[in-house]
Amino acid sequence: MRRCTVLLALILLCTLIQAQDVKKIEADLMKQLEDPTQVYGNNKEAGKYYDIRGFRMYAETYGNGEPLLIIHGNGGSINNFIYQIPYFSQHYKVIVADSRAQGKSIDLRDSLTYEMMADDYAALLTEMKIDSAYVIGWSDGGIDGLLLAMRHPEKVKKLAITGANLVPDESAVPKEIWDQFRPVKEQLQAKPNKTIQEKAQLKLLTLLCDQPHITDAQLKTINCPTLVIGGDHDVIKVEHTFHIYSQLPKAYLWILPNSGHSTPLVYKDMFNQRVDLFFNTPYRTFDTQSRFF
Repeated sequence: MRRCTVLLALILLCTLIQAQDVKKIEADLMKQLEDPTQVYGNNKEAGKYYDIRGFRMYAETYGNGEPLLIIHGNGGSINNFIYQIPYFSQHYKVIVADSRAQGKSIDLRDSLTYEMMADDYAALLTEMKIDSAYVIGWSDGGIDGLLLAMRHPEKVKKLAITGANLVPDESAVPKEIWDQFRPVKEQLQAKPNKTIQEKAQLKLLTLLCDQPHITDAQLKTINCPTLVIGGDHDVIKVEHTFHIYSQLPKAYLWILPNSGHSTPLVYKDMFNQRVDLFFNTPYRTFDTQSRFF
């Protein structure tokens, strides 16, 4: 009887997940972002500029407790985490920043790499006198998180990534996605006189289309426990997300049904709770017997 009850509960949960009104979720998000009282990304009390590595990086901090660094995706900014900041700031010192050449972190130079951004975040933590932090990375932020754990392992206690990729090709991302971005990049490249905004857009498109190049050998050097997340209809192929998980020495895998790339938004409550539990639970290793439970 107990097994039947658990099974029915799981079926009900899956039904509720599948029945999510994504359009309503999107509308609610836009309503909150347009609310003039929404301060994330523009909070004078919580925000500060940090002079690091040749540019001024804008960051905001919220709450108290163990440090938690949250990293946004390509072309994003602090307010992408409108649902994560209030939840995690109840128990963590949440650090959210605009990555180099994005948001308020202006950098007019031509070059931009994921390695540069990973080093920026390490420098930001050092400037804030934080030895190590929990890390959440979404999309490009997930790539930054992986590289941060490789290049500055002492800075990362545990890492949760969603929608990250290792290579800029069709083994990771479907062709129809590349067909949306690569022609825009080529058009901008061919334009002789670009505005400042077009130069900035081209820099981010070049990052998106030409990088990263992370090897399996590099992934195997990451020693911190890692939660690898993806949507079952993500712009990152599920098999690629599985590959990332399979190459990490200490990793869990979480694929969310009825979800594209925006797992922190579509599954905001479940995402926050699951990641929080991952951070606060010792990493579990599996021997032959424990695989049955």
